[in-house]
Amino acid sequence: MVNTDQHIVSAYDRDLESIQARIMKMGGMVEDAILKAAKSLETRDEELAEEVRLGDRAIDTLEEIINDEAARVIAIRAPTAIDLRVILSVMRMTSNLERIGDLSKNMAKRTGVLVQMQPIGSTASSLRRMAREVELMLKDALDAYIQRDEELARDVIERDRDVDQMYNTLFREFLTFMLEDPRNITACMHLHFIAKNIERMGDHVTSISEQVVFLVTGEKPNEARPKADRTSSDPHFSPETDGD
Repeated sequence: MVNTDQHIVSAYDRDLESIQARIMKMGGMVEDAILKAAKSLETRDEELAEEVRLGDRAIDTLEEIINDEAARVIAIRAPTAIDLRVILSVMRMTSNLERIGDLSKNMAKRTGVLVQMQPIGSTASSLRRMAREVELMLKDALDAYIQRDEELARDVIERDRDVDQMYNTLFREFLTFMLEDPRNITACMHLHFIAKNIERMGDHVTSISEQVVFLVTGEKPNEARPKADRTSSDPHFSPETDGD
């Protein structure tokens, strides 16, 4: 005869495995969206940009599925405090992944506008390198989650400063291009918006890593993380409110 408690634990473990598999799938889809959005910009590939836009729907759908599954587990399994921490961390992580997906979509949307304009120096290549760094951070953040690796999660948090510095460098380049030739202003404004999107992606990856630290230790990182991005408080730039 199967012990009831063992059966409940086994069912709960299967539920967690299912949720974990889905969040890794979602993370892979978001990584792909980041890279494709950046590539579409550099290669001026409108079809690839459209692929990113359409793919965002699948990311949104998967977020809903994960959250529904997590809510069902909380309602049915009555998890312990530690297990509840796992589920809540997952829900917060999926929210951050969904936002990164949205930012990738917003980035791709501007490809269609920018292909109608002259390229601005090598800024598209610089933006792709910046996006690649964020994608690598996300990969490591997800690995840290699977491995429950606090040290790797904290390393990702620190690396966000590099992304902020890349953003600051690009911001200064955009200003220079605009001052040199007013005809560059429109294109540079679009490019700056994209750079800000990527910088915000880095912030969301950092939040995912902080959830990993919370999951492992039960506490959020308590050291203040100063932002290297000097325009974060600028009310004129709100990359996460771009329309569909």
